[in-house]
This record gives sequence, C-alpha cells and structure tokens, in this order.
Amino acid sequence: MLIIPAIDIRGGNCVMLKQGKIEEETIYSKDPVFMAKLWQAKGAKRLHVVDLDGALGGKLQNFEIIKKIKEAVNIPVQVGGGLRSIESVDSLKEIGIDYVIMGTVAIYNPDILRKALEKYGDKIIVAVDARDGNVAIGGWKDTTSVTVNELLAKLKEMNVDQVLYTDIQKDGMLEGPNLKGLKNVAGFGIKVIASGGVTNLEDVKNIKKLEKEGVIGAVVGKALYTENLKLEEAIQIAEQ
Repeated sequence: MLIIPAIDIRGGNCVMLKQGKIEEETIYSKDPVFMAKLWQAKGAKRLHVVDLDGALGGKLQNFEIIKKIKEAVNIPVQVGGGLRSIESVDSLKEIGIDYVIMGTVAIYNPDILRKALEKYGDKIIVAVDARDGNVAIGGWKDTTSVTVNELLAKLKEMNVDQVLYTDIQKDGMLEGPNLKGLKNVAGFGIKVIASGGVTNLEDVKNIKKLEKEGVIGAVVGKALYTENLKLEEAIQIAEQ
C-alpha cells in the first residue's frame, strides 16, 4: 500500500486547510518544490499535488509550480484541482504528470471524463469527495444531490481504474479516517486511494487492513506537516 504525501498549493505556498475551508488555512512552506523533494528523500513512492486555486477557480492556476515539482522528483506524481477540460489534462500529461485527478466533471460533464478515460485510461483518477454521503464538487464548495454510491456505480460502468475517496468532514481535522466509508467504496470493485483524517500509525494500520479489499494507498497531509506522523514509519507499516 502506498503512503502518498499531499502538497496542496495556494498562492504559491504549500498549505493545509480544514475541511477545505480557505479561512482555515495554515501555510507550512513557501516552497512546494522543496517539500516534494523532501518527501521523496524520506521514501515517498508517489506524490499528491493539488492546485487549490485551480479547484476553487475552475481551472489550473499553479501550472509552473507543478511543472517544477515534476522536474525535481523521479517518482510518480498525481495532480488534481480545477481539471475540467480535456486540454487541461493534456497540458499536465505533456509535462510528464503520471496521474491526473478529475472530480467535478464526473458530475456535471461526464463526457469530458469519458474522453479523458479513452485517451489516458488508468492514468485518470476520479475524486469522490463525500459530505454526509453526497458528492461535493467545485473545490468542495457545492454539495450535490448525487450520492456517493450513485457516482461509484457510474464510474464502475465507465471502467474507472482508481478513485480518490475523501470524507470532507475528516479532512485536515486529525481525527482519523472514515473506515466505514472506505469499505463501502472498496465494495464497488474499483481501486481506492483513501484521503482525509489519517493522523497516526494506528490509522495507517487500519487502512492497511482494507488493502485486500482494494484500498491501494492513503494520501496523508496535515499529519506529516504537524509531525503527528513520521513518513518513514507510515511507509514501513504500509509496505509490510
């Protein structure tokens, strides 16, 4: 199982939010490229990069920083945030980004997602962002009437290879992941990357138990930046 450090970019800084709220922002580094190199040096096998400005604005806004991150490391990088056109996906693939995360389009324009899947197959990860069992979109600003299970059934039909499942209430709160929600998502037979709430080694162990059900990784953000969790120790457990 992969432990995937998160690098959330806003205004050129590496930040962490609570439950996606901009007013709950903490800046952890003014150099996201340095953070990428640091996590690689500590043993990360994949990085999770989010363009928060892009997620909230609806189009990629930190392209140059993302490009520099990709140039600075030699491990796979997954990128999300505001990717709502095939052109934006193409632009990331052209600079060598390994996995592209699409979320909002899965709800309001599934044809764009279909095109991306046709073109890039298992290099497209779909973000399933849950708030009280329903799917949130637009940088989590809007909660739709679509349930998580309805979306997952559609993604299964589209042959989506990987989903990134985030329980928004857990994100940045350091209160542990939603294991029940994760188990439910894994039940759809799509590979799952867990996100939100991973706080300590116990959480890593609990997610690791779901590996045989299809949970292939966990994105960890705030716990690494606050040093609640040491990346090397988390990786050791995840790779056992």
